[in-house]
Amino acid sequence: MEGVYDPDKRKLLSAVCHGLLFFNVSLISIGVPIGLLLISDDPVVKENAKESVNMHLNLWVLSGVLAFLYFILIGFLLVPVLVPLFIVANFVLPAWAVYKSLTEPNEVHRYPFIFRLPL
Repeated sequence: MEGVYDPDKRKLLSAVCHGLLFFNVSLISIGVPIGLLLISDDPVVKENAKESVNMHLNLWVLSGVLAFLYFILIGFLLVPVLVPLFIVANFVLPAWAVYKSLTEPNEVHRYPFIFRLPL
């Protein structure tokens, strides 16, 4: 059944799902993976879309936690540790996911260290 799906389309749609994490502050960036999750019939694209939605939600929760900690003064102590981790999670991990989606189109990329919701 794997040969039925167009590999170029699979690469493009999977890379788009993960690449939109660079624009994490907009609602459109999560709307496209949700739309692909609903309309795509390719199982790899669906799994990549689920993983992208989960990463979006994790980054939004992490942003809220960082903002809360920063404003209650504990954040001043934790900012040097947590902000670099947030930058890695927000830029390096999606870049790696796009690369993996383009080089290995038949594999689903899984982000490390995130909480996965059953979508």
